[in-house]
Amino acid sequence: MGCLLSLSNPLRQFFFPLVFFVFFSPVNGKDNLTPPSFTPINGDLYHSSGLLMEEISNLVHRHPDKFTMETIETGNQGYKAEVTVVTYCRNRKEIDDRSKFRILLSFGQHGRELITSELALRVLSVLSEEQFLPNMDPISLNSTLDKLVIKVVPMENLNGRKLVEAGELCERRNGRGVDLNRNWSVDWGKKEKDYDPYEENPGTAPFSEPETQIMRKLSISFDPHIWVNVHSGMEALFMPYDHRNTTPDGLPSQQMRRLLEELNHLHCQDHCMIGSGGGSVGYLAHGTATDYMYDVVRVPMAFTFEIYGDGTASSKDCFKMFNPIDLTTFNRVLNDWSAAFFTIFKMGPQQLQKKHSKPSTTNSEKWVSIDEYLDGYLMERRNRYGKKVEVLEFGMQEIRTYFRLFMLSSILLLFMFCSRISKSKCSRPIVAVMPI
Repeated sequence: MGCLLSLSNPLRQFFFPLVFFVFFSPVNGKDNLTPPSFTPINGDLYHSSGLLMEEISNLVHRHPDKFTMETIETGNQGYKAEVTVVTYCRNRKEIDDRSKFRILLSFGQHGRELITSELALRVLSVLSEEQFLPNMDPISLNSTLDKLVIKVVPMENLNGRKLVEAGELCERRNGRGVDLNRNWSVDWGKKEKDYDPYEENPGTAPFSEPETQIMRKLSISFDPHIWVNVHSGMEALFMPYDHRNTTPDGLPSQQMRRLLEELNHLHCQDHCMIGSGGGSVGYLAHGTATDYMYDVVRVPMAFTFEIYGDGTASSKDCFKMFNPIDLTTFNRVLNDWSAAFFTIFKMGPQQLQKKHSKPSTTNSEKWVSIDEYLDGYLMERRNRYGKKVEVLEFGMQEIRTYFRLFMLSSILLLFMFCSRISKSKCSRPIVAVMPI
């Protein structure tokens, strides 16, 4: 710039506009002098992941008659993950009573969707009776909850959430870059024309990720009647399928739609989108949790809820796009959707009583491959007091490698043995039966 100042006046008149044009000219109609503004996480409204889980843990400890909590940990290839599961049952002795109606709820599967985990906390607070919903009859609610066992996963993707809290506000994937809602086995790995690996990386194989391994085992062992996967980004009530633009046939589909229409009317003011995820959003999603729950675990009612979205936000302003940023909207979202869940707790069993009981998964559907067993079924568990109750730590990669080498060497030995027998038969001299 000092060289420019030493130039004669005519040259300065030429160079100064040129420099200004190069460095400060608008790009795509936007003024570069004003950098794009991204909404930060509102710490007055949202808990950090650590504080939220601590508050949930304290809630469980205050109500041991209603709640239990466990943290499940596992990992592979140097990557570790943990998933906390809170179980609600009004009489803890009846948690394993298979006659009770079972509901499984998952929140926080995508790291950037902070509002979903706040909703998990609100639902648990209402279940504990430390908070109450307006216009709800407590007597009717108590009679409903007596018949239920509810498992809540408040933050499925803890590692991804920590990346968001560190400043990566648009991150939806887990701690090693895999979208957990593309890592399930139903139609896994198929890529549409607009596939974006940053948004939809399905992983190296179905259930390659510790988080999905934990959720798969939980869903099969719990065998729920209702599954709800809670997201944000729009306002919608989705049923299967995500990988097709159609819904299932028959009575189950009609029952799911009937329940969703009631929720839409009572809690969405009839403006939530309803239908299959694949047929409503405008794109197909492959390897999703809800399709797996419906097709493999045979959950009679499997849903994906989208509880909030700001369509006016920039696509790069992810916190604002996926989460309410003012107190009024924040409370409205939590109140409306908490009420929606308690409507499900009441109406879900009523809907399913009109048909046969839940079909159970067959043994063949519960079988897992050796890779999946080694990756996800040797887990470390802790109870709600932090005490380790089962620890099975192995070098997963080494065991898998040795197993494959053993199988390969066995096949090679069998092949060599068969070849030797074949050669010995061919080398025998031919002896005539009668002299020629």
